[in-house]
Parts: sequence; structure tokens; C-alpha cells
Amino acid sequence: MNEILTHPAPLITLGVVFLLVLVWRLVRPMLPQFGGPLSKSLQDRYAQSRQWKQGKFENEIPAKMTPAKEPLKMFKEMRRFREVRKPKKPLPILPFDAKAWEHTSEPAFIWYGHGVLLLKVAGKTLLIDPMFGPNAAPISPFGVSRFSQNTLDIIDTLPALDAILLTHDHYDHLDLASIERLHGRTQNWWVALGVGRHLEHWGIPSQQIREFDWWDEHSLDGLDIIFTPARHFSGRGLRDRGKSLWGGWVFKTDQHRLYWTGDGGYGDHFKEVGHRFGPFDFGWIECGQYNWRWHDIHMLPPESASAVRDAKIQVAMPMHWGSFSLAFHPWTEPADRFVEEVQKLGIPYCTPKLGEMVALGGPYPTSPWWDTYKLPTP
Repeated sequence: MNEILTHPAPLITLGVVFLLVLVWRLVRPMLPQFGGPLSKSLQDRYAQSRQWKQGKFENEIPAKMTPAKEPLKMFKEMRRFREVRKPKKPLPILPFDAKAWEHTSEPAFIWYGHGVLLLKVAGKTLLIDPMFGPNAAPISPFGVSRFSQNTLDIIDTLPALDAILLTHDHYDHLDLASIERLHGRTQNWWVALGVGRHLEHWGIPSQQIREFDWWDEHSLDGLDIIFTPARHFSGRGLRDRGKSLWGGWVFKTDQHRLYWTGDGGYGDHFKEVGHRFGPFDFGWIECGQYNWRWHDIHMLPPESASAVRDAKIQVAMPMHWGSFSLAFHPWTEPADRFVEEVQKLGIPYCTPKLGEMVALGGPYPTSPWWDTYKLPTP
């Protein structure tokens, strides 16, 4: 026995087995996070889309990802803004006011930070990209913590939901813990093409899921909902990049037109959306987690303002900020710069507090509430 234990070959084998067991124990909890597997039949179905090219979904205008040529400069930039990339204390979220929500006759919304929106229009209550989880990078060893605390509990306070909408499958928009908490809260999951397999993998019945390609339109008792193009990408693992679609949403009734851009870089699609469905009474514009190195997939503030103009949005609100730090800029910079840029164009804007109910038609909150929570920028 002693000879076996001291011989190099058995020791190496035992070491490899131990390492494999350790890796498996570390990886196993992450496996559900990756979502549903990609089958041949699913790929055949995705191939019916005009956006599916050479085995994956592609943008109309190619989008470049982060170049890896300047790691030292990127590290210095990250270090420079390290202290101001998050609030000096947790951000509060106003509690849901069920009575006010129920009694408003006009369309209304509540923004919960980043890409989470509760929307009431045409008597329907919709929830967009319900990422209420505490971590925007659950498979990363470092993680990306939320600026607010106990946000999953908000789900239990929400009203009855007529539909949940998902723009794409990135972790900061599609969260396993939130989906598990929302299970059974609606009979309608309306999602980007390819995202349905994740929901089915997590227990959502397939008959409740409707997938949308770009420009697909469906009605919910008089409310027309259209999935619109965006310049972005998708993927939750190492091998599923571009295996589901991404986009935004247009909401259309006889009285109102609203536009949620979803994530993405600047492009001609904003003019096309504006031409087809504008002008819009209100629009939520992606502005946050940007950098000049990857502005093809996340707009810089001047580009966000240009998108507002192109899409013919009459009142605009910046979103994709206020919850996580996924880029190097100070956490309040997206709001400050967005306001500055739309003011140059003479376009009214809205900057509500987290959890604040806003009725469309105004008056719109415009105070820089975030100043209370920020540290001086170096």
C-alpha cells in the first residue's frame, strides 16, 4: 500500500481526480445559470430568421467588441475611477404604491434601475427585463454587486402581470433567481427569438412563451407590441454567442406610442423605428456601461441623444444605469451626460428616482437625485 501511495503515477492520478472533483463542485452550481442547451432542431428554427447567418444571429451593421490591445490603459482607467464607480451608500428604492398604480388612468411606469421597467399601458401591466438579482455576473469569481439591497423582495410586491418581456439573454437582463421568483406570476412570456429555451430549461411552460424576431408584432387585447432591431449581441456561456436574438420594444395604442430601445450601439435602426412607428410620446434610451472601445454595442451619451432625435421621441429617459458598474465610467456619468446632450437638442427628459411612479403626460421628474449618493470624480 505504501508503495502505491508513494509511486508518482498513482499520486498524479489522485491529484487529477481531486482537481476534477473540485472543479465540478465549483462549476455545478453555475450550470443552471447558463440556461437551455442549443439543439439541432432549435438551430434549424432559428435559421428561418433573416438575422441568422452562418450559424448565428448577426447585426445589420457589424459591431466590434472590446479590443484587447491596450490592457494596461484599460487597467489604469479602471483604477482611476474605482472609487466613483459605485455610490457612497446603498441606493434606496421607493416601495411600490399599489393604490396609486391601480387608480392612475394614464399610462404609467416605474423604473427599478438598469433595464428593469414596470409599465402600465392600455390597462395592461408589463414587466421588462426583470433582473432584480443582487449580482450581474453570477458565474464570475468576482461578481458585480447591485447598488441597492434586497431587490429580489420587490418581486413579491408587484401587481398582477399581464406579460413579462425579455430583450436578450445577458446576465444583467435575464436573471435566474428573478425568473424563479416570477414563476407563475404571468401566463405570457414574450421574448427575443432564442431566449425561450432558457425559460423552458428553468421550468416556464413552453405554451406560455412567445418568441419574437425583429419587426414581429402581436397584440395583447388592443395593445400592439413590436420587437425592434438593436445593434448588440447575446450569450450566457462560452459557446452560445449569437445563438439568441436581441432587440427593443415598441408599444402602440390608438392614443399612445412608446419605445424601449433595449441595449445596443448607435445605428440607422433608430431612424427606421421612428419612421415606422414614431413620433413617440415617450422613450427609454440605453445610456450606461459604455466606453469608446465598445460603443458599437453600448452607446455613448451623445449617441444616445442622437437616437432620441432619430426615433422622434418627444420625452426621453436614460436607462441602463443606476444599478451596476459594468464599465469604467463614474456611476452617475450616464445620467449627467444624457441630460446635457438632450438639452442641447431641446428635447424634454425624465430622471425619476428608483421605484418612483411616473404618469405619462407629466409632470416629469428631472431633479439630479443621484448627486446625494456620489463621491467627487477624480
